[in-house]
Amino acid sequence: MLNQKSSLTRRGALAACAGAGALGITGCGQGREILYAADAQIDGYPTVEAVRFMAARLEELTGGRLKMNIYPGAQLGAEKDTLEITIFGGLDLNRVNIAPLNSIARETFIPALPFLFKSIPHARAAMDGAPGQAILDALEPHGLIGLCYYDSGARSFYNARRPIHEPDDMKGLKIRVQNSDLYVSLVEALGANATPMPYGEIYTGITQGVIDGAENNWPSYFTSRHFEVARYYTLNQHVLAPEVLVMSAHRWNRLNDDDKQAVRQAARESVPFMRSLWDALVDEARETVVASGVEVVEDVDKSLFAARMAPVWDRFISTPKMQSIVDDILSMEEAGA
Repeated sequence: MLNQKSSLTRRGALAACAGAGALGITGCGQGREILYAADAQIDGYPTVEAVRFMAARLEELTGGRLKMNIYPGAQLGAEKDTLEITIFGGLDLNRVNIAPLNSIARETFIPALPFLFKSIPHARAAMDGAPGQAILDALEPHGLIGLCYYDSGARSFYNARRPIHEPDDMKGLKIRVQNSDLYVSLVEALGANATPMPYGEIYTGITQGVIDGAENNWPSYFTSRHFEVARYYTLNQHVLAPEVLVMSAHRWNRLNDDDKQAVRQAARESVPFMRSLWDALVDEARETVVASGVEVVEDVDKSLFAARMAPVWDRFISTPKMQSIVDDILSMEEAGA
């Protein structure tokens, strides 16, 4: 109860300061402009540390005029809630998974298309380049300024029943997915039964037989302890969708040109810092999980899985603009990006 009250108090304080800023009152910042940032991940997670890195750089670049207060651990609410607050100007910056953005701008479906990226370097190059910027630009008409992408790893299937070597091995398996039409379509195209379920219920769901498994990256599989109850992990790497750092357009439009440039530069410089932390976490998670005796299926012919994704792509690439972005990403791969 204490934590709930504390969170509400912090949210109230944030709303008060944000409202004061909108009215031109500088008391909350004590003579400095303060930007308020939210992240649903826990303190110490790579995305949280990346936003902290950005905050330090932004303060340096602006001579201390722009500072950031960061609220990790979903202190200000779930991502869906904080996105609404950000769009309406009550929150300045927000690090979110790309999935909640799907209902805001359809272009954000693109990075989550199954087997779009052939490798992590390909995904990073595409998101850092023109295709990624085109997707970020699609957010602006909806009240958000896309600043940069952070890694969210390669998502793969894991389950408690059997190793998965090819799509036919997934028939009949009940696989937990995010509450996302794209992920439901992906799993069903592979012959499994997609079961939307909150992340926090997966462990119990597997132990009780409500679901057979789920899909996620190495760090999530490890930190959630799902590897204790789902002992088969298949490196099919079907999705490499990133995280996104966004800023409220309301707050952005009140910045001068120099400060806008400083915000973009600080965000851009935080990306390699985040990726170095992420890569280290992936290595640690994989090493620990493998040492526990989990059966890791590495000899996977990804083309067999990708061959079943045509209906998913047809459904979610819904405009010529989206197709153009997809074509640009694919051409980068062909060029050896």
